[in-house]
Amino acid sequence: MTPSPARYPERVSERVGETGFAGFGDHALDFYLGIEADNSKAYWSAHRHVYDRDVREPMEALLAELTAEFGDFGAPKVFRPYRDVRFARDKTPYKTHCGAVFERGRGGGAFYVAVSADGLRVGGGSFHLAPDQLRRYRVAVADERRGTDLERLLADLTRCDWDIHGELLKTAPRGFGADHPRLALLRRRALYVSRADPPDDLVFQPGAVEWVRSAWRRIRALNEWMADHVGVPAESQPSGRY
Repeated sequence: MTPSPARYPERVSERVGETGFAGFGDHALDFYLGIEADNSKAYWSAHRHVYDRDVREPMEALLAELTAEFGDFGAPKVFRPYRDVRFARDKTPYKTHCGAVFERGRGGGAFYVAVSADGLRVGGGSFHLAPDQLRRYRVAVADERRGTDLERLLADLTRCDWDIHGELLKTAPRGFGADHPRLALLRRRALYVSRADPPDDLVFQPGAVEWVRSAWRRIRALNEWMADHVGVPAESQPSGRY
């Protein structure tokens, strides 16, 4: 599962964090196993209380614990559980994970976390780049100093078991030669990384917040590169969807 936040995020309530994060609920993963088997309104309605208690409320508490360190990238948001099916072939109505994010504008760098039947996944970077952002990204990648810095950041992450994602053009983008030393990065239309599964049953324990915190610290340099060299989209341009 790669990060795929919903279109309409909800801000985390200010009331969250009074008791701290104690782990996701005992039935969080079972809830998503059920959604995978029966993605229907009937299942959702019958188990909504499990989602609220074991998934949504712990996710809000986890974000509240992380806000002091990562809130400079924006207010934390938990994404809604409903899929946008208007243009999708798959018309199943509910997401099979609960995702949340701190994001500095759309595409300007983000810290992402999700829980699903497979456990926890963390990620970060730019999940979507508007046209003006994509132009700035390519200019920065083509620059020897900035592009080399990005290559080094990504190499360090892949050595630590992070996976690199982002739509790839089949050929070099217009204006760049096929022999460019950073052609693989120039072909990206988005750039983000992810990593899955903390060990054992950590998802149900308070220590999960420290696993997420440590992982996000590893990708802060990537997000700061995106914030510095890509930035947020121009107001006149559509923000796009993940």
